[in-house]
Amino acid sequence: MLRPTDQPGTDLAKLSPFELKDQLVKLALAASEKSAATAQFLNAGRGNPNWTATTPREAFFLLGQFALNETKRDWDEPGLGGMPQRDGIAARLREFLAKQGAGTAGARLLSASLDYGVEHLGFNADAWIHELADSIIGDNYPVPDRMLVHCERVVHEFLAKEMFAGQRPHGRFEIFAVEGGTAAMCYIFNSLTVNKLLKPGDTIALGTPIFTPYIEMTHLAGFKVVNIEQAGMKDGMHTWRYTESELKKLENPKVKAFFLCNPSNPASVAIDLDTLRRIARLVKTKRPDLIVLTDDVYGTFVDNFRSLAAELPQNTIFVYSYSKHFGCTGWRLGVIALHEKNIFDRRLASLPKAQQRELAERYGSLSLKPLKIKFIDRMVADSRNVALNHTAGLSLPQQVQMALFSLFALLDHNDAYKKRCQTIVQQRLQKLVDGLKVQLPRDDCRAGYYAVLDLEAWARRTHGDEFMEWATANHVPLDIVFGLARTFGTVLLNGDGFGGPPWSARVSLANLPTESYEAIGESVAAIAARAVQRFEDWKRQRKSPVKGTGTRSTGKGKKRK
Repeated sequence: MLRPTDQPGTDLAKLSPFELKDQLVKLALAASEKSAATAQFLNAGRGNPNWTATTPREAFFLLGQFALNETKRDWDEPGLGGMPQRDGIAARLREFLAKQGAGTAGARLLSASLDYGVEHLGFNADAWIHELADSIIGDNYPVPDRMLVHCERVVHEFLAKEMFAGQRPHGRFEIFAVEGGTAAMCYIFNSLTVNKLLKPGDTIALGTPIFTPYIEMTHLAGFKVVNIEQAGMKDGMHTWRYTESELKKLENPKVKAFFLCNPSNPASVAIDLDTLRRIARLVKTKRPDLIVLTDDVYGTFVDNFRSLAAELPQNTIFVYSYSKHFGCTGWRLGVIALHEKNIFDRRLASLPKAQQRELAERYGSLSLKPLKIKFIDRMVADSRNVALNHTAGLSLPQQVQMALFSLFALLDHNDAYKKRCQTIVQQRLQKLVDGLKVQLPRDDCRAGYYAVLDLEAWARRTHGDEFMEWATANHVPLDIVFGLARTFGTVLLNGDGFGGPPWSARVSLANLPTESYEAIGESVAAIAARAVQRFEDWKRQRKSPVKGTGTRSTGKGKKRK
C-alpha cells in the first residue's frame, strides 16, 4: 500500500469511481510503460464484456440486406429506393434466405424467428416481417412510440423466460424500449418526480452496495436516503444477503421507494428466493404503497433467476439492459417494464385536485383526457419533454436488434449461449481466487460478473483487529486502488464508491482475457502482503524503538510517535 503522503489527495474520494478510474488508468499505463517486467496494464475497472453474440448480429445484417432489396423492389433509381411493402414479404424473405444465406447461423435464426412469431405468438407472417424489414431500414418514426407491436411481444417473452424462473405473474407487462439501462434510470427518476409520485425531501431506500449512479441521482434529486445493506458474514467472508433487520427499515411509511440492483452491482449476488418472498410479503402486508425499482441487468448470469417484478408486479418498475449478456453496450438497448395493473396509475388517479390540474395542463396537448394517460406513456412523453412526444421512441433499427437478441435466446432451447456466458465469468472468478490464494465457498446466487474484494474482512479474519487499527491509522481506503495502479498497472474501482465496504475494490470479471485474472489476484495479494510486512515492522519497532525514528504521518492527519 501507499503511505498517505504518497496519496494524490484524499479529495479524490469525492469522485465517482467511474471518474476516478481515469486517474487510475493514467497511473497504471505509466507503471506498465516504466517497467513491463513488474507491471502489466490490466484494466478491470469497467464492466464492458469482451465477448459478443454473433448469431443475432449476423441475422441483423442479413435482414438489412433483404430489406434493402425490398426498397429497390418498390422503387429503384441510382442511389434511391422506396419503402418495403407488406404484401407477400414473408414469402420473399424465405426465398431470399434460401438463396443468399442458406446454411448460415443468421439465416437459420431469421427463418426460425419467422416461424416462432407465427406459430407461438400468433403473428400474421407479412405483418411480422414487414415490421422488421421496414424498421431495420429506419424509414419511419417509431409507431407506437413506446415500442413496436411485434417486437414488444417478443421482448416480453424473452423477459418472461429469463427473469421469472418459469413462473409468470398473472397479466402482462407493458414495455418501453429505451437507450440502455442508463436512459431507463434517467426517464424513471424524471417521471416519478414530475408526476408527483416522489418529491424532493422524500426518503428513498437503496439496496447497497449499488451501482453508483443510483446513489448520485437520489442525491441530485434531493431525496433523503436509507441504506438497506446487503450484510451477513460466514467464515469471515461476505454473503451479501439482505437481513431481516435491514429489510425491516422498509416498514417505515416515510420510506417512499426502494431501489435495488438484482443481482447486485458490485457484489454480483442475486436475492435468494426466500428473501425475495420475504420482501414481497412485507410489501403486500405492510407497505402496499411502496414503489419498487429493480434493475436486473445481470439476471441471466444466475441459473433460475427470479426478479422481484415477478413477486411484486403491481409495485415494481422493472429495468433490463441487453448490454452485458449480449456484449452490446454500444447498441444502447434497454427496457422499462410496468405491469398493466400497477400502483403508479392508481396513485396518479388519487393525487390532490390541484396536482391533477397541473398534470392535466402538462399532458393536455397529447389527449383530450390527459389524466387517463398511463404512467408508462407519461414516461415516453417526458423522455421528449412532452412537446416532442410525436417523435419519441427508440430508433427502429435498435428495436430490431433488440428483438433479434431476444429471439436468439428464446430459440436457444438448451441455453447454450447463456451457459457459455456464465462459464466465462465463473472461470475468471476462479482464476482471481487462485491468484489470491483463498477459498471461495459455493453460492448458487452468485452471478460472478464482478467480485468485491474486501481487504478489511480479509485482514480481520487473518491478522486480527490490531492490523486494521494500524491500517486505518496509517492508510486511507483509496491506497488500495492507487497502489495497484501505481505498482502493478492494475485498475480496479473503489468499493466504497458503490456504497460498499470502505476498504474494498470491485473487479470486473467481464472485460479481460481469462488468464489475466490470476495476475490481478496475485497483485492484490502482493499489496496486502506488503501491508502486513509493514505492520510487522511497526510492531517490532514499537517493542524495540530505534533512536531518532521521529514521527510519521497517519491517514487522519495526526502524528504518531
